[in-house]
Amino acid sequence: MKTLPLKFSAVSRALRHRNYRLFFAGQLVSLIGTWMQTVAQSWLIYRLTGSAELLGLMGFASQGPILLLASLGGVAADRFDRHRILLLTQSSAMVLASILAALTLGGWVQVWEVFVLASLLGVTNAFDIPARQSFVVEMVGREDLPNAIALNSSLFNGARLLGPAIAGALVAAGGEGWCFTVNAVSFLAVIAGLLAMHWKAAPQRRQDASVLTRLREGVRFVSGHAPIRALMLLLGVTSLMGMPYMVLMPIFADRILGGGAAGLGTLMSASGLGALIAAVLLATRPGIQGLGSWIAHGSISFGLALALFAVSQWFWLSAALLACAGFAFMVQMAASNTLVQVMVPDDYRGRTMALYSMMFMGMAPFGALLAGLLAGRIGAPLTVALGGVLCTLSGLSFRYHLPALREEALRRIAEMAATR
Repeated sequence: MKTLPLKFSAVSRALRHRNYRLFFAGQLVSLIGTWMQTVAQSWLIYRLTGSAELLGLMGFASQGPILLLASLGGVAADRFDRHRILLLTQSSAMVLASILAALTLGGWVQVWEVFVLASLLGVTNAFDIPARQSFVVEMVGREDLPNAIALNSSLFNGARLLGPAIAGALVAAGGEGWCFTVNAVSFLAVIAGLLAMHWKAAPQRRQDASVLTRLREGVRFVSGHAPIRALMLLLGVTSLMGMPYMVLMPIFADRILGGGAAGLGTLMSASGLGALIAAVLLATRPGIQGLGSWIAHGSISFGLALALFAVSQWFWLSAALLACAGFAFMVQMAASNTLVQVMVPDDYRGRTMALYSMMFMGMAPFGALLAGLLAGRIGAPLTVALGGVLCTLSGLSFRYHLPALREEALRRIAEMAATR
């Protein structure tokens, strides 16, 4: 009878910190709304245009600013109070969602307006993501950081499981505008959580160097540490070649598998279910030992699952393969996040996580743009299959170089432990 509480305690170690509990609760509500908007926005563009190219361009518009501006967001996160940055970015995202909801419910929405609002949200996220990633260690400390990262991944993918399913039903029943409305309201939860924290504003960090100098420092730090560099490059390839399957999902759901808007929600939720299981599994791990192998196998498995999904003609088999893909990608992403964060000093954390975000989310829009163009010419299935093969080959290459990378990573982690 004592096993279950012990296991729950191990999974939820980071929740013993009050500020993190508030952050977790606010994000739980807000992320469901975010996923609802993501699905509804894709369906809105597909309904208005029926274009694979524009679906890809929408992915580029919403995430392209992250690649262009996340480095500046990282500098801001290392210089200014991260709590205040998050209040500003979350408030901005709420305003943008409200505008999109009003335009859609009023029947005035145009394709160009969706693109402009998506791009502005991308600019907001370019500053939000580095600050949010760096903020976690300030709430829980280094000891509980791996568990907090795994819990954040669980939260993200729990929302990814619920949000698309709710969005699919809501779009079918009342239209996309109600999803945008729910998302706008959901930001109140995370803003309230941030305001309720016991938080003393941190003093402004070092300002004796220019923004350009600090950008160079961050790039030099990452490029000078082979394990961090390898983790980011692998994640970048996966985001560029593998993750664009998401923007082509309306085509699979409607034209290939015949599921319509509700089917789109189910497929997206299947991927989220697999990712949620992986995140919970990672949260039960007591340490970081063996995460390098998990990353290699996650990348390989993700590519294989995508390739098989691309040729599937049966809806529930496709859903099962997406669950496998979601599981594998979450293993790679969350384990990479954990290893990078335990190897980086606090002074470089914002800039390093900005570069991580550029690889994780900033490469995806270029992949989405490329996938949209390819899908318009060679078809969505062949486009996704090609991406899956390239992800598998990248994972095999990382696995080959893993022994040398592991040795240097252990030295780096030991150095970080000695400086505490």
